[in-house]
Amino acid sequence: MSGYDTIIIGAGIVGISAALSLKDLEPNLKILVLERGFLPSGASTKNAGFACFGSVSELLEDFRYMGEEQTLNLVAKRYAGLAALRARTGDAEISFKQSGNYEVFKTGDDEIFETCASFIPILNQKIETITGEKNTFNISDANIPKFGFKDVSHLIFNKCEGKLDTGKMMHKLLTQARSKGIDFYFGAEVRKIDEEINKVVIHLQSDMVIEANKVLVATNGFAAQLLPELEVHPARNQVLVTHPYKTMKFSECFHYDRGYFYWREIDGRILIGGGRNLFPEIESTDLMQVNTAIQNHLIEMIKNWISPHEFPGIDMQWSGILGLGSVKYPIIKSVSQNVTVSVRMGGMGVALGTLAGLEGAKNLLGMHQDQATA
Repeated sequence: MSGYDTIIIGAGIVGISAALSLKDLEPNLKILVLERGFLPSGASTKNAGFACFGSVSELLEDFRYMGEEQTLNLVAKRYAGLAALRARTGDAEISFKQSGNYEVFKTGDDEIFETCASFIPILNQKIETITGEKNTFNISDANIPKFGFKDVSHLIFNKCEGKLDTGKMMHKLLTQARSKGIDFYFGAEVRKIDEEINKVVIHLQSDMVIEANKVLVATNGFAAQLLPELEVHPARNQVLVTHPYKTMKFSECFHYDRGYFYWREIDGRILIGGGRNLFPEIESTDLMQVNTAIQNHLIEMIKNWISPHEFPGIDMQWSGILGLGSVKYPIIKSVSQNVTVSVRMGGMGVALGTLAGLEGAKNLLGMHQDQATA
């Protein structure tokens, strides 16, 4: 099969955003998006719907290991990406609410809390240049009692973050793409990419072959399956959702332990995820399976200190695949004359995805320089 100007591999936030951006830049392009699952099978529809750009403890760690300039540049990309997503979809369409997010510190976390607290004035000054908001981060210990937590001693509030419905988000992006004449093949797993003179040949697991002038790979944590030379590796993240509560004591979003754990209220339930840092070697995989040990740890978190007053049981459990690397910057670059990649969202696909799609589309068209950090 031939006749497509561009094939995009991956129908997540990045892939669909890239397709929409290509249509904005070159309306006459004939575009096909290939997706291995019957629905997007990466992290796009499997995350917790956090519209976030970093908790204080996470950003403090990034300052130490990445340096101030790179950290702030990355935060700026995340913030701009969220703004671009909201502009594309509209807040109501994706149930976006800038409700703010809380970082939680348990009893015994005093040392890290004090370090974070002392960092807040500096961080607020730096972040203001990105958000335009004064005092983005504030200590919010007075709110602890109303949330019903046990053994929690401190909270830090980020007023510029929020939450959204990822299912509605993906539905809106798919609807927009189809309305612009972008084609989709679901259940189309790519086996190999071959580049020939002036064209790229895509081989599917079904032995079907599709040709295009150019290809954009937007498969994030799965990208190394097709391009092993890329400095990106998969990381599995566990998520579960409880049955509805009789009494739900919070409606906000929360982070814990440098963002490795997170939870929020959704439809009167608790959605909680994370914990890959407990078993980093086991969770460095692209197999979407449930890790019982991590799922049990998440359950114990709910029962012991997030919601000790009530536990209605678990309704659903699943996992999603992140794309990580030695640094947190996305890889957006040409890997050959006609193949571009836009991968390695570092667990921040909701924030980075729209902007990464735009930059990947521009790169594919040769409109700016590569945006890669190896």
